[in-house]
Amino acid sequence: MNRLEKIRAIRTSLGENRPSIGSWMQIPDSSVAEIMGQAGYDWVAVDMEHGAISVHQLPDLFRALDLGGALPLARLAHGHGKDCKQALDAGAGGVIVPMVETAAQLLMVRDACRWPPAGTRGVGFSRANLFGVHFEAYREEAQAPLLVAMIEHVRAVENLEEILAVDGLDAILIGPYDLSASMGLTAKFDAPEFIAVLNRIHTLCGKQRIPCGVHVVRPDAEVLQQRIVEGYRFIAYSIDAVFLHSSAMAPKVSR
Repeated sequence: MNRLEKIRAIRTSLGENRPSIGSWMQIPDSSVAEIMGQAGYDWVAVDMEHGAISVHQLPDLFRALDLGGALPLARLAHGHGKDCKQALDAGAGGVIVPMVETAAQLLMVRDACRWPPAGTRGVGFSRANLFGVHFEAYREEAQAPLLVAMIEHVRAVENLEEILAVDGLDAILIGPYDLSASMGLTAKFDAPEFIAVLNRIHTLCGKQRIPCGVHVVRPDAEVLQQRIVEGYRFIAYSIDAVFLHSSAMAPKVSR
């Protein structure tokens, strides 16, 4: 499938209430990206917020992900117009936007991701359209790249109904560490107050028919299945560095 077909396939899964399972990359290495791209995920998000990844490395990482059939996404550092344009021009099929707190903020990012007439992103030759070779074919994709908003602060929860109403939003992704930290409960995921906020997010997403997502950081198939049962539909499964560390840990043997 080409990039647009992958975007459509993910939207179809989400629209039919089926989970879309992806993963996360923080290691700036194209060989790692090639492995992740061929691991069977619908998408892989390259982390430009917390990962040590620069804009000039994106084309090689995205090429490697494309080889295996996974849709390359970029978790932006901020969500400024420049961030959107550079990631998408490099070949991302969509963006995951950190720290979305208002509908107005998300609207600005959405428009910065889209070519006119749908948005305000600058039009030009880039790797995304093979430097003009696929310019005409890229027009449709550039009208609506995949758009995922991260909900990572209690202020976002207060404004969630308006955020979910933004036209073109494909899913939200809960950032549990930042969200809990904004409540003064850093990583206390069993706290009743935190669970109540998660329940409110789920209720609002269900009401407005926007898929709710979560990041299962530690690779655990049982936890992944439990998140699906709980109703999460846009799920990031672990991180390249966490996969590596988990598998590389020395076995406990007598010496």
